[in-house]
Amino acid sequence: MDYKKLQNGSDIRGVALEGIEGQNVNLTEDVCLNIGRGFALWLIKKTGKTDLRVAVGRDSRLSGEKLCNWICSAMVESGIKVTDFGMASTPAMFMSTVTDGYNFDGSVMITASHLPFNRNGFKFFTANGGLEKEDIKQILAFAESDEVTGLNVGSLANGEFMNTYSKILADKIRSATGEDKPLDGFKIVVDAGNGAGGFYVDKVLKPLGADTTGSRYLEPDGSFPNHIPNPENKEAMESITEAVRENNADLGIIFDTDVDRAGAVLSDGSELNRNRIIAMLSAILLREYPGTTIVTDSITSTGLADFIKEKGGIHHRFKRGYRNVINESIRLNGLGQDSQLAIETSGHGALKENYFLDDGAYLVTKLLIELARGRKEGYTLESLIETLAEPAESVEFRMNILLEDFKTYGQKVIDELNLYAMKKDGWSLAENNYEGVRVNLDKDHGNGWFLLRLSLHDPLLPLNIESNDKSGAKKIATELAEFIKNYDKLDAKSLLEFVK
Repeated sequence: MDYKKLQNGSDIRGVALEGIEGQNVNLTEDVCLNIGRGFALWLIKKTGKTDLRVAVGRDSRLSGEKLCNWICSAMVESGIKVTDFGMASTPAMFMSTVTDGYNFDGSVMITASHLPFNRNGFKFFTANGGLEKEDIKQILAFAESDEVTGLNVGSLANGEFMNTYSKILADKIRSATGEDKPLDGFKIVVDAGNGAGGFYVDKVLKPLGADTTGSRYLEPDGSFPNHIPNPENKEAMESITEAVRENNADLGIIFDTDVDRAGAVLSDGSELNRNRIIAMLSAILLREYPGTTIVTDSITSTGLADFIKEKGGIHHRFKRGYRNVINESIRLNGLGQDSQLAIETSGHGALKENYFLDDGAYLVTKLLIELARGRKEGYTLESLIETLAEPAESVEFRMNILLEDFKTYGQKVIDELNLYAMKKDGWSLAENNYEGVRVNLDKDHGNGWFLLRLSLHDPLLPLNIESNDKSGAKKIATELAEFIKNYDKLDAKSLLEFVK
């Protein structure tokens, strides 16, 4: 077993169940036991402590309980005092390390986010936040080694934290609005996609007075029988939109499997995700923290940049990857440049006021505060983003690189496109670009922009195109295809079909 293959950025992910052809189980009992021992070793060496407490939680995946038993067993054998919280959310597991009365030395969340039912994995936290790539690399190196802690056997207990975490969220809304039941009179529907997010209805919304009639798929079911729990998934967004319309709801909320991401649907049936949810949160935070910097990933629209500037903020467009945007926002704050929000178009959003934790439930909590305030002061959520200019067209192509050394080839394409763009009429390289090649095109050449970049983990080049004109995306794609078709190790069929 090559443990390095289990690393997925700052997470560990693998196949935990049979059921999909060609995907063999690699999160076996032995592997999970070794990962548990590896984390125990890492935490002991990191903290210099031997009397350590670790909390463990899991989402609704079918393999979750089994993996939980294995990793807990390994940590107990390594001398750790382990508390099993059962069904939980990823943000809650971090909060167990910083909440008074709990203050665990570390925590583990068993999840694979929105991936298919057969996948699973581990996320790790300390009170300093989620572990970084180098930390995961070290844990996996320990897992492959024969090193043991040498400590006496620890202990295992069952515990409960979701009630405490939920009360933190509910009390925040009460404090911000000055009311015990600030959502009384609002109809709010939730689609948890059978993930771990169903708690938000009974433990947050109902105690605040909301009518949650019409909420969907709140019961945990790791087979995900209704749709993928993913705010970026078309079927999932159609489901929550349908729930809003059928119930004349004031707001619809959708979570991903482990609740570190969220999307929403406004009362008029319009989706609040990608650029729109970034704009909404920016509007809220720029009123609370005038002039702050909003850090986003690389594929946000020109309209969003203009919107943030209009609201008095600074837009810092950075790289894809939720850890990338979070770390960049933290870096800017360290330099003295206030940055209150780090957010990806995927819905991963982290606020300075909340430990820079990417927490979908916390983002939704900010929306609910605004919903209640708006009723008092005479405005709606929709009105907060009414000046956001949205593109007429937006498309994405994911072009596979047909080589084992895909990064070298992909970088070659990007470097040569960068030189090509500098000489091309109607094209201009975007300023302050941190990833791939981003090019703005004038009105005669598609009136928009494109970004070509290397995927963070996969052997492919994602291409995003946006245009302010109808049919402008095809014009941009046609010009770009003249360059792309020269690379025979790049599977550009989807792009070439689009321009026919």
